[in-house]
Amino acid sequence: MKPAASISLDLDNLWSYLKTQGESGWESFPSYLDVVVPRILETLDRCNQRITFFVVGKDATIESNRAALKQIADAGHEIANHSFMHEPWLHLYSREQLHEEIGGAENAIAAVTGKKTRGFRGPGFSTSPLVREVLVERGYQYDASIFPSALGPVARLFFFLNSKLSAEEKAKRQGLYGKFSDAFGTLQPFTWPNGLIEIPVTTMPLFRVPVHATYLMFLAQKSEALAKTYWGMNLALSRVRGIAPSLLLHPTDFLDLSDVPQMDFFPGMKVSAARKCALVEHTVRSIQRHWPTGSMTAVATAMPSASPISTLTTQTA
Repeated sequence: MKPAASISLDLDNLWSYLKTQGESGWESFPSYLDVVVPRILETLDRCNQRITFFVVGKDATIESNRAALKQIADAGHEIANHSFMHEPWLHLYSREQLHEEIGGAENAIAAVTGKKTRGFRGPGFSTSPLVREVLVERGYQYDASIFPSALGPVARLFFFLNSKLSAEEKAKRQGLYGKFSDAFGTLQPFTWPNGLIEIPVTTMPLFRVPVHATYLMFLAQKSEALAKTYWGMNLALSRVRGIAPSLLLHPTDFLDLSDVPQMDFFPGMKVSAARKCALVEHTVRSIQRHWPTGSMTAVATAMPSASPISTLTTQTA
């Protein structure tokens, strides 16, 4: 049977982007979920596609966000954990802090959606062996925090140069977007020795450059034809290499500056929301043409029993 592709969306809210960037005003937890969630669900409905939403726990504690979060669950999408406060330095947390952070998100999300989370993605792809230990201790089935790209450190440098962060805050974010050695890891799902399944975010085979939708929006701001050609190259290489993609989306892939003028610092925000939704639809339908698509839980459940990590991390698909 052909392996299934997966599609996921990190439901990062406006406040979390402002906080990560070092912008003021994030402490009041401004939100765009009431605007973007219906837009996301409509786009996915047109494709008849169910995906995995990684939800930030803090958002589930805010009354004005709860209707949007419940709408996602009621539409039949998988709900997963994206931490409680969306701080991309989980690798600096103690075991006790990780239990509090991950468990707090679990409880808040379950209270609103009725869903028990069994999948996790660290904000900014923040991860560590201790994070994975805590996930197993809490009964998680899979993690999705590995970003096998050589451009992670470059993206981090660009972010630092364009942020308003202090030296201390930048030091906390040194793990943001992963490290250069991540580029040499496998693009295929694998199992860690502790039994936790890892589903890496897909980057372009061979070249290991980003292909998540936000990068496509950045290219589309220059040329939509270029963005589609770039995505088509990724699909062709994925098919040749036998890789079922795991496509990553973000709310910004459905928003423009007329929706959130505060995010003029973010790549691709000059592309209209209508064009962005159409490009997301194009990418989803192109995946559907070549692979069966399912939730990340479906991909994890289809995995064989645990394989030694030593045979997996050295593969370069």
